[in-house]
Amino acid sequence: MKKIISFVIRYIPRPILQRISPLAMKVLAVSNQGKGVQCSVCLKEYKKFLPYGRVARENALCPNCLSLERHRLMWLFLKEKTEFFTAPLKVLHVAPEHCFIERFEALPNLDYITADIESPLAKVKMDVHDIPFPDNSFDVVFCNHVLEHVESDIKACQEFNRVLKPNGWGILQSPVYDLPETLEDNTITDPAERERIFGQRDHVRKYGNDYAARLRKSGIAIEENKFVKELPQEQVSKFSLPPNEVIFVCSKGN
Repeated sequence: MKKIISFVIRYIPRPILQRISPLAMKVLAVSNQGKGVQCSVCLKEYKKFLPYGRVARENALCPNCLSLERHRLMWLFLKEKTEFFTAPLKVLHVAPEHCFIERFEALPNLDYITADIESPLAKVKMDVHDIPFPDNSFDVVFCNHVLEHVESDIKACQEFNRVLKPNGWGILQSPVYDLPETLEDNTITDPAERERIFGQRDHVRKYGNDYAARLRKSGIAIEENKFVKELPQEQVSKFSLPPNEVIFVCSKGN
């Protein structure tokens, strides 16, 4: 199973995966029923979650809503630390995740806009380097696991900062590795070499511990929130959360 998942993730284009994954998961959801773990997003229970990733992580993917560890953590953070589910908010969600879309669209308090340059799940076709919305448009911006793919992460964050309202906030997640600084070389264009250097064929950089400081160069404010460390270990295990994940919360800067 792990080898199959690793192969599919590496070589099948993301837009195709986004369309076929929910159907493929229905069979696995039935065969994996149990009481070992629970998804914080859809509340379904399973013996364990499915493996996921190029180097497959155990107990990662919810076969019902397709949440991963980071999505389940983000859902809990939004519920416990924000007014996302109750306050009237205009939200821009870049590269929207399958597990969130229908649930966020169903919230009556949200004016919810999904956008991406290629995802078939998004309603608006949009380049993050040139966001087609006026200044101060959004209360909330989400952009998760996108900035490692784009030509200029700084320009993208300048755009997020521009469209955020003065009291706006957001979450900007990316894979962050235990490196002293971000590894980037725009002369590397071969997909196999990008995978070797940056960890994935469509990544153009590998973020290090300077991730927050790097994004702040755009003018946007970034808080490094360690919410997962506040949670009981029983809850971390029950929902299979990433135990060391930092949530990068942004707000309107200069």
